Formats: sequence, C-alpha cells, structure tokens
Amino acid sequence: MEAYTDFAGFYDIFMDETPYTQWARTIQGILDQYRIGKELVLDLGCGTGTLTELLAAAGYDMIGIDCSQEMLNRAIEKRDRSGHDILYLCQDMREFELYGTVKAVVSTCDSVNYLLEPSELETVFRLVNNYLDPGGIFFFDFNTDYKYREVIGDAVIAENRERCSFIWENYFYEAECVNEYEVTVFAEEEDGRYRKFTETHYQKGYTLEEVVRLLAAAGMIFLTAVDADTNGPVTDTSERIFVTAMENGKSGEGTDE
Repeated sequence: MEAYTDFAGFYDIFMDETPYTQWARTIQGILDQYRIGKELVLDLGCGTGTLTELLAAAGYDMIGIDCSQEMLNRAIEKRDRSGHDILYLCQDMREFELYGTVKAVVSTCDSVNYLLEPSELETVFRLVNNYLDPGGIFFFDFNTDYKYREVIGDAVIAENRERCSFIWENYFYEAECVNEYEVTVFAEEEDGRYRKFTETHYQKGYTLEEVVRLLAAAGMIFLTAVDADTNGPVTDTSERIFVTAMENGKSGEGTDE
C-alpha cells in the first residue's frame, strides 16, 4: 500500500473533477437516515482531507486516517486554513487504532481497492465493526471488477494542467483481478524547469457479492448498495458502488479488543 509520496503534492490537481461535494451530501443523507447526529466520524483513507473538510464544515467531529504522511501533510495544511478541529493520524487501515468508538466510518475514493487480498478487506471490516458505536454506520465505496476489466484495464490516460501533466498507464491482471497503474508526472518547478517522477499503484477489483460476503464474515450487517454514478440499482456495468453497513455484535460502548 506504499503510494502517494511525490504524487501527493499534485493529487488535488488531478482530482479536481471528483464530486466530493456531492459525495458529502450523500453521506449526510445516509447518516441522517440512520439517525446519526453531528457526532464523531472517522474518514478512513482520508487522503488530502477534501471530504474530511466538507464533513467537518457540515458539523461532524472528524478524525482522518491515511497511511501516507505526504497526503496528510496536505490535509493538515487545509485544516490550518479552515480552522476545523480535525484529528489526523498516519496509520495503515489494516491495523488502525482509535482511543474509543465513533458514530460512523466513511471511506471513499476507492480506498478499499488498495487492499489486494480479500483477507485484508475482511480485516478492515472487522476493525471498523470494532470501532463503531453500537448501531453505528459504515459508508464506503469501491471500484468494481467490471471497471478495471472493461473500462480502464490496459488503457493509457493522459491529462494536462497549467503547471503539470500526467500519463496514467494501466495493466490489468485477469487472474488476480488486480489493476497496476503507473502514474508519470511532469511538474514545473519554481525555476521553470520540469521534473519527472513515476509512482506505481495497485488496486483490486471486487464484486458486490464478494464485499457483502466479507462484511458478513466480519460480523457487520449489510444494509444497502447503489450505483455511485446513478444513485440507482447496482448493475453488471456499475463502475463504482456505494455500500452502507451497520455495526453488529457489541452490547455496549467501547471496543471489544
């Protein structure tokens, strides 16, 4: 899961079309639906903190966890500008620790796809269940196996911005259902020269059936799943899926470790 080092400084530039505001509204609607008030919420795999900031602005008491200190440094810069009281922790989601439980956990931008083994995803689900208050809500998204296989697998994507550009080369491994992508960035330095660097990332495509099974194995209650792009039913061609699950198995406050 080692990624987002040099690329962290340019992440927000290349993610400028990501519908964070829409996602934040969707999350608020889900939390309202399940009567989760403006209480403590964990953003797991928070990256540079864009969604974390939006939820903090909406009144939630936010914690952000990410395994990349470089990404968190950008999140801290945003926090310093906004003045929001957000706690950021540099931790691997496969072994994250909190001081107590939270009312909800959210994880967006296909963070869970970086878990390349189903056992790792189940481990994260168990940790989420452990750190949720009784009846707490877990909202997350994931990219489907269809997206990697049919949409971006073995494709090359290139984009230009004012002071940087990137080339995104995809390689899909059918047997493992894993997508490897090499991101090459050309970034303008202060002296006008351009610096080139490359990062390699790996993500695994999951089916909804796999995710539901792993939630059950981790002790969580699956509630709903919708196509993230249409907000309608999940289909065979859904590329990103929103899932809502509920904590299950604790009789009182606190963790069960």
